[in-house]
Amino acid sequence: MDTVNRDYYKILGVARTATEQEIKTAYRKAARKYHPDLQTKGERPGAEEKFKEINEANAILSDAEKRAEYDSLGENRQNERQRQPTQENGNSAWSESGSTNFSDVFESLFGKGRNSGSQQGFARERQTRGQDFESELELTIEEAYSGGQKSLQFSSRERCSVCGGVGSVNMRICPSCNGTGDRTIVKTLSVNIPPFVRAGSKIRLKGLGEIGTANGERGDLFLAVKFIPNARFKLEGNNIETTVEIRPEQAVLGCRIPVPTIDGEAKVTIPPMFHNGKKLRLRAKGWMDKNGKRGDQYVKIGIDIPNSLNTAERELYQRLTDIRKEANKL
Repeated sequence: MDTVNRDYYKILGVARTATEQEIKTAYRKAARKYHPDLQTKGERPGAEEKFKEINEANAILSDAEKRAEYDSLGENRQNERQRQPTQENGNSAWSESGSTNFSDVFESLFGKGRNSGSQQGFARERQTRGQDFESELELTIEEAYSGGQKSLQFSSRERCSVCGGVGSVNMRICPSCNGTGDRTIVKTLSVNIPPFVRAGSKIRLKGLGEIGTANGERGDLFLAVKFIPNARFKLEGNNIETTVEIRPEQAVLGCRIPVPTIDGEAKVTIPPMFHNGKKLRLRAKGWMDKNGKRGDQYVKIGIDIPNSLNTAERELYQRLTDIRKEANKL
């Protein structure tokens, strides 16, 4: 088969940056689609030629050394030697003479039948561990502070229970998973969140990543913690900041007001003549570090004027204005 100017990536429908797993998945999908044994009589000739191209592409791209050489040569290799995969490379069932044993190819895709007593099984792929997955876990700052259980719903790929993950039943494509060997299911999971977890930290859920091949170990799922914006609290290092507004007369005369903290409401005394933007410090009301020491909470005071004044209030403010004017003349 002529390999000059043949774009193997295009044949498999993958990008040039495709991973080994992506190439493998694309090959299996394309091989199932164009397998001659699955075509009608009229479609078979065209499918056979396409099938050969697919296997040639896979033979090169699934081999790291051959793929690197192919990439280094580029798409136009007019003066380069032609390379044809053989049965020795284990990735294709067509030979240098161009003949194709489609039964062998089917077995390479879905496993070769073997007898073991009265049970019939299939030779499976090399056992490999599944890839790790990562997803976001959105938490309020209160949830992160308290920790505990949180219910999550997510999609997961599971081995097909009908074919056991091999993709075929009795040498035919599995009708349950369409030959993929796995199916998508929706899971509901209760996740244990440690107290004082921080934004950006990751919670590992062992065995909830991608399924491995040939019953290989599953990968893990990592949940990256992300804080939902909070109108009351802001975490800065180990310290928590919040803002509380008081009225002008409270700032001048002092007062005692309720202040929200991560632990609940607390009563705080505002000293007289407290200026706008100044902060109060509440000790050990912040975040706990890995050594068990808690930071502080800083309460920023804002002064808010009334939306409206009654007659008596207006007269009082006017009297204050007059007094200040007289004092400034002295």
